Amino acid sequence: MSYKAEYIWIDGQEPTAKLRSKGKIVPDGEEPPIWGFDGSSTSQAPGEASDCVLNPVFVCPDPVRGGNNKLVMCEVLLTDMTPHPSNTRAACAAADEKYRSFDTWFGIEQEYTFFKGARPLGFPENGFPPPQGGYYCGVGIDEVFGRPVVEEHMDACLTAGLEISGINGEVMPGQWEFQIGPLATPAVGDHLWLARWLLYRISEEHEITATLDPKPVRGDWNGAGAHHNFSTNKMRDSYDACVAAAEALGANHDAHIVNYGHRIEERLTGLHETCAYTEFRYGVSDRGASVRIPWQVARDGKGYIEDRRPNANVDPYVATRLIVETVCGAASA
Repeated sequence: MSYKAEYIWIDGQEPTAKLRSKGKIVPDGEEPPIWGFDGSSTSQAPGEASDCVLNPVFVCPDPVRGGNNKLVMCEVLLTDMTPHPSNTRAACAAADEKYRSFDTWFGIEQEYTFFKGARPLGFPENGFPPPQGGYYCGVGIDEVFGRPVVEEHMDACLTAGLEISGINGEVMPGQWEFQIGPLATPAVGDHLWLARWLLYRISEEHEITATLDPKPVRGDWNGAGAHHNFSTNKMRDSYDACVAAAEALGANHDAHIVNYGHRIEERLTGLHETCAYTEFRYGVSDRGASVRIPWQVARDGKGYIEDRRPNANVDPYVATRLIVETVCGAASA
């Protein structure tokens, strides 16, 4: 019996790429093969040379269709089988291979916001809800909006075998977070992109929109980020290595900021648990810092650090590559 394989890839849209997908029927017992698509419709090729290649890199069960159906995360190649210019995964995998001896781990906290029409879920038709305060990790219909979708998404990620490690309500109404990891690169990017796709797909069934907009509501409301928790084998044994990693990130701050998601200046203002994008600082237990060293790490004298700068709309292949290259490159110098 044949099965349905949903091929998923990242397009070439700028300044923020989108996910695309299409289905293929694959004979039972066969792995999803290399496939193709019309790159002229995804900002990845001109019409006169429109063919692009889909190369499967991660396959898992499809929790939406169920049965023996599959989700197929793909990287985009040119027809000569080299990475497409929009393929950020290839460089991420190369960085991981170069610094393999560091055994890097990532845990990514993906924030997002539900919208119903033009308003965040939970916002009244006119005006605004009560100010921030009770929504974070809240309970009750006056504090929490969208929980059925969140629970369904978490179950779907577990059924798919994705390394989802938790969920929580966030600071603004209709705003939530899920966590992926710990995983190495580029696997953490594979799992996060598929978890994003599942979030969008499941939201369709509930007739609401999930957005990664880094500042979904102007004014005195939190933005949405994708904090990257990171460690190397040396950091997991030494507090000094954690401090050195934070300092290395500070020395390369500008290069990270320009690659951490479009409109980052709207979110990193120095307010709402952020450090201004024009500044860099790190500190223990400081959620207003660019990089936070958790208090447990300071107590235990080893562990990991949290880069709080990436936007919700960041490409995890790009962010994890930069962190590996910056931290491991400095440690190798």
